[in-house]
Amino acid sequence: MSSRHTSRAEQRHRTQSRILVAAQKLFAEVGYDRATIRAIAAEAGIDPGLVMRYFGSKDNLFAQAAGFEREQQVTGTPEQAAEQLLAALEHKFTEEPIDALAAIRSIFTHPDATGEIRSAMVARQQQAAHHMAADDADLRAGLIGALTIGAVIGRHLLRLDGLRDAAPERITALLRTAFHDIVHGTPQTAPLRITGSNTE
Repeated sequence: MSSRHTSRAEQRHRTQSRILVAAQKLFAEVGYDRATIRAIAAEAGIDPGLVMRYFGSKDNLFAQAAGFEREQQVTGTPEQAAEQLLAALEHKFTEEPIDALAAIRSIFTHPDATGEIRSAMVARQQQAAHHMAADDADLRAGLIGALTIGAVIGRHLLRLDGLRDAAPERITALLRTAFHDIVHGTPQTAPLRITGSNTE
């Protein structure tokens, strides 16, 4: 009896995993509205009823399939935090972040996704801010988040020339100084404003 229950639990887990993978793929490719339960079930190779049985609703499925919550927390000094954030970004370039792309694309078609994604990002940024320079830490964390999302959109969704084919380590090398300056709050002298030549 025990082995039978174990087998059923494993089967349930495998089916749920297949559904989540299929949902992530379709949410990322076509957004929330066009990723129907029937289409997700077809992608997973199962009956649509099983999707509803395991997840209850499309909203519940989306909440589990899309988001940013799986990223590791930032730790250590500002120097270490900057490198961890760069490493996380490089990973998004190396392996397409299907869950994050699903969330980003669905923002434009599913209003409720905006609140869910914002909550996840705010929690991530607040946690990272504790490991940045104290002055304007929330602003610094927000800028890092904006740079990260913009870079991910540019590479994977917009497929911008240069960015889409660049080696991940090359991209992070170019961004390293900017990330460290933002995390540390390195003061920069404002450029001189040239108003014309003055003669005395």
